[in-house]
Amino acid sequence: MQQTKVLKADKTRLCQGDILRDVHWVEYVAEGSGLIEVARIVFPLAIVLTQDCDLEQDHRFRTEAHSTQDKWLISVLMAPLYNVEHVYQGEHLSELGIQMERVPKTRSAGAFLRNNERPRYHYLEFEDDVPIVPSVIDFKHYFSATVKYLLELKPTACVCSVAPLFREDIAQRFAAYLARVGLPEFAAAIEETGGAA
Repeated sequence: MQQTKVLKADKTRLCQGDILRDVHWVEYVAEGSGLIEVARIVFPLAIVLTQDCDLEQDHRFRTEAHSTQDKWLISVLMAPLYNVEHVYQGEHLSELGIQMERVPKTRSAGAFLRNNERPRYHYLEFEDDVPIVPSVIDFKHYFSATVKYLLELKPTACVCSVAPLFREDIAQRFAAYLARVGLPEFAAAIEETGGAA
């Protein structure tokens, strides 16, 4: 497995591949009996997935005089990074009371994960000077955050930014995962066709 190369983060704007720490995401807001309940999840690490050209145009249109704001983004796509050791145990969402599938580290499933041969996951291993343990992006867990929030967070929370070649690999794999064609379960397909296969 090749180590993921990183760059010093651009402090002036959000960039695709930025890895931020302690990203808050509002899971839900509920009101009842005059009380407002806000549930949030704090992701220890999350990566910006939105295309860099869109982020650059958003920054330019927010900081320069333009007659329209049509390049402004409403939100930015992100995905959490999970400690690979927790993924092996299926415990990366245990704090939310969710048990995930175990991925045996020493068997084929673990090797497939580390070699990025499982479409749902992207494995990242960083050089020693980057303070991030080997991690996994689970493309099923993407979420969005507002530009304003992330811009306020970035100066103190940006750990690093994934180098362009590596971030493009992540973006291509994420796009491929989202574009996959969902096939029906075989039993359901037989039932729908009246038994004709």
